[in-house]
Amino acid sequence: MADAHIPDKPALEGLEQKWDAAWSAQGTYLFARARALATGRPGVFSVDTPPPTASGSLHIGHVFSYTHTDVKVRFERMRGKTVFYPMGWDDNGLPTERRVQNYYGVRCDTSLPFDPDFTPPFRGDAKSLKPADQVPISRRNFIALCEELTLEDEKQFEDLFRQLGLSVDWTQTYRTISDDTIRTSQLAFLRNLERGEAYQSMAPTLWDIDFRSAIAQAELEDRDQQASYHRVAFHKTDGSGDILIETTRPELLPACVALVANPDDERYQPYFGQTVRTPLFDVEVPVLAHPLAQKDKGTGIAMICTFGDVTDIIWWRELDLPNRTMLGKDGRVLPEAPDVIVTDAAKAAYAELAGKTVFSAKKRVVELLQESGELLEVSKPFTHPVKFYEKGDRPLEIVSTRQWYLRNGARDPQLRETLIEMGRGMGWHPDFMRVRYENWTNGLTGDWLVSRQRFFGVPIPVWYALDENGERDYDRVLTPDPARLPVDPTTDAPDGYTEDQRGVPGGFEGEKDIFDTWATSSLTPQLAGGWQRDEELWNLVAPFDLRPQGQDIIRTWLFSTMVRSVLEDHRAPWTDAAISGFIVDPDRKKMSKSKGNVVTPADILDAHGTDAVRYWAASSRLGADAAFDPQNPTQVKIGRRLAIKLLNAAKFVLSFPVPEGAEVTHALDASMLAALDRVVRDATKAFDAYDHARALEVTEAFFWTFCDDYLELVKERAYDRTDAGQASAALALRTALSTLVRLFAPVLAFAAEETWSWFNEGSVHTATWPEQLGIDGDPAVLSAVGEALIGIRRAKTEAKVSQKTTVASITIASPRADALRLAEGDLRAVGRIEQLEIIDGETTAVVAITLSPQED
Repeated sequence: MADAHIPDKPALEGLEQKWDAAWSAQGTYLFARARALATGRPGVFSVDTPPPTASGSLHIGHVFSYTHTDVKVRFERMRGKTVFYPMGWDDNGLPTERRVQNYYGVRCDTSLPFDPDFTPPFRGDAKSLKPADQVPISRRNFIALCEELTLEDEKQFEDLFRQLGLSVDWTQTYRTISDDTIRTSQLAFLRNLERGEAYQSMAPTLWDIDFRSAIAQAELEDRDQQASYHRVAFHKTDGSGDILIETTRPELLPACVALVANPDDERYQPYFGQTVRTPLFDVEVPVLAHPLAQKDKGTGIAMICTFGDVTDIIWWRELDLPNRTMLGKDGRVLPEAPDVIVTDAAKAAYAELAGKTVFSAKKRVVELLQESGELLEVSKPFTHPVKFYEKGDRPLEIVSTRQWYLRNGARDPQLRETLIEMGRGMGWHPDFMRVRYENWTNGLTGDWLVSRQRFFGVPIPVWYALDENGERDYDRVLTPDPARLPVDPTTDAPDGYTEDQRGVPGGFEGEKDIFDTWATSSLTPQLAGGWQRDEELWNLVAPFDLRPQGQDIIRTWLFSTMVRSVLEDHRAPWTDAAISGFIVDPDRKKMSKSKGNVVTPADILDAHGTDAVRYWAASSRLGADAAFDPQNPTQVKIGRRLAIKLLNAAKFVLSFPVPEGAEVTHALDASMLAALDRVVRDATKAFDAYDHARALEVTEAFFWTFCDDYLELVKERAYDRTDAGQASAALALRTALSTLVRLFAPVLAFAAEETWSWFNEGSVHTATWPEQLGIDGDPAVLSAVGEALIGIRRAKTEAKVSQKTTVASITIASPRADALRLAEGDLRAVGRIEQLEIIDGETTAVVAITLSPQED
C-alpha cells in the first residue's frame, strides 16, 4: 500500500481515543466463536480475568497487573490464537455496602418496608456521618442504591481500562450480582449441597462487629495492637491457695470454662483433673492439659474462654468444653449471664458489664478485680498481633452462630492432597508462588465459611420448614428446583408452599444470609465461560489457559476457585497462573488505601501517555514488586521516549521507497536482519514463558542499536538511488520496521498501531507474530561496525569538533577486522571519512585519526 497518511509531526497525544474508537468499530478484539469452533479448544487462548471490586476507584496497581495480562494476550492473539478475554465486575460484598453507606448516608434496616419514592439524603461524601445519623432504609431500597453506585463505578472503570488499551472483548462482560451470575452461583451451591460438600453448623465464628458479619479464615489479617497482661488469682477449690494466670482479656472471665497448661509442665501436673474457682464470678472450672499451652508464656497456664481467640476454639473443641457465650453480634456483653453464674455477688458483677462494649467491660472488670484483691499485677503495655477482618477497623470477636460451610480439605486429607496435586500440575509464573498456595492449603484449620449476614449479594437459595411451634427445623432444609433459579428466599416461597405460610407454624422461613463474595468470585471461570448456560462456549474455553492475579489473594481467589473446580469437574480450572507483584512507594512500602500512599492512574496516563505507563508495567517481571514515584516516574519517562522514537524512526524508514524486486544483498543489511532474527527468537521464547519483561528488554536493546547505529550507517546508501546497495538498504529497513513494530505491539499498543497503519492494512494486533527470516547474514558485522562508529564519534568529541566534521584519514583496529571491512563503505559515509584503514587488533579502537581542516 502507499505510505500516504504519515503525519508531518508524529505524536503520542490523541492516539488512545483514536485507536480505541477504531478497535471498537472494527471489532478487533471480539471473540471469534466461528473461528474457535473451526479450530477447537487447542486454537483458543482463554483468560479468567480478575473482576475488580466496583467500590471506589482503580489504583496504579490495577494498571500494573492488568497490563501484564494484556501483554500476554496480545502476543497470543498475534500467534494465531482465538482469544477469549472477558471482563467482570465484582459488585457484591462488604466493601460495596460500606461505600454505599458512606456515599448516600444510609444504612440497611431489614424491618422496614420498601419505599418506591425514596431519595437518599446525600449523593457524595457522607463518610463523616456517624452510623446513628445514617438514614435507615429497607433492604430493597439499600440494594437498589448498591446497584446504582456500582454501575457508575463500572462505567468509570471501563473508561480507564479502555484508555489503558486493554484488548478486552467488551461484549463478554459479567457482573457478580446479575441474574445470570446469581443463577450460576446458586446452582453451583445446590450441587455442592446435593453431593454433601456444603453443610450448615452451629460453631464459634470470627465476627466483625461493624460489618455485623461472619469472616472467613482467608479474609483475616494480623495487626499489632497494644495490650497489657493482667495477673489474676484463680482459687483452688480445696482452699489450698491460688493458681495465677496472666491474660490480656480479663473482660472474658464470665465466659471462662477451664484453665490449661502444657502436659509436660511439672509445675501444673499435680493439678490436672482438679478444679479452681474463677475470680469475681465464683464458677468452678477444671484444670486441663493440652500441648498448645506454652510453658514460657506468662505464668505457663492460661484461661480458656468462649471465646477470646482462635486457640480458645481449638481447646474448646478438642477438650470438649461447654460454650458460655457472653458477647453478642454487636460486640457488647449480653444482658443474660451464663447460667453457671449463680451467686448474688457474681450476678451483681455481671450486671455491671451487661450492655457494655468490650473496651468498657474490660475497664470495669479490672476495677472490680482491684477492689476484690484478685488482680495482682498489670504489666507494662506491649504490642501483639490481633485478628482483624482485612477491610475492618476493629478487632474481630468470636461469637457462636449458625453458618454455611463448603468443604475445602481442612478436615479431608484426600481432598487436601488432590488440591495440592492439581496445583502442582499447573504452570506458576513465577514458580515460587506455588509454595504459597501449598502452604495455605496445608495450613487450613477449618472448612470454608461461605455465609454472610449482609444484604447486597447472592442469596443462599434455601428455606427452612417450621415446626408446630414456629421454630426452624434445620433437618428440613428446602431447596428450589434448578429451573427456578435465581431465587431470593426472603421474597420467594419454596415449592409446595404459598407466601401466606411464611413465618407461621407448619410453614417456612427463608434464609436471610447471602454468600460470601468469594463464594461467587470463585466461579469466575463458570461465570465468564457460560457454564450450564452456554455449553458450546464452555467447551471452547474451559479449562482456561490463564488465571492472572495478585499474590495477596492466592489464599482467597485462587484457592477458592481451585476448590470449586475440583469439587465440580475434578480438574484445575486453568493451565497457568500468572502472579503479579505489589506496587511499592519510593520507600519500598506496599501501596494501599489504608496507608494513604495510593496513586490513582488517570493523571499519570494523561500526563505521560498510555504507552509510557504500559512500558513501565511491562518492565517488571511477574511476582516482582515495582517501585513507583509519581513525582519522578523514571521508567514511565523512558517508555514515553521509546514510543516517540518508534514513531519517528518509522516515519524516517518509510521515507525510503522499496524498489520492486528488491533483495537484501549487502553484508551490513543481512547482518542487521540476522541479529534481528535472534531478537525474534529470544522475545518469542520469553513471551511463551510468561517473561514479558525479558521480551521487552531484548527488543528494546536491539531497537536502540537499530536507531543509533544501523539507521545512521545506511541512510546515505538508502538515499542514493544510484548506489547498487540502495534497494538492499531500503528493503532491510522496511523489513526490520515491520518486525520491530510487531515485537513492540504487545507493550506499546497505541504507538505500534499508529506506525503499522502507515504502511499496512488492518491492525497490527491481528497481524502475524514475526517469524525468523533465516537470512544468511553474520550479526558480527553490525556489532563490529557499531563499535567502530562509537570510536569515531568519541574521537570527534574529544577533539571538540562537530560529528559532521570530515575525517581526512583514520586507522581503526578491530578483533573482527574482516567483518568490519564488509561494511567499509557505510562506515566511511556515516563518519565522513576520506581514507579508512582497518587493521587487526585485540580491541576495537581508533589507532590514528587526522581531521580535515575546518572552514570558518
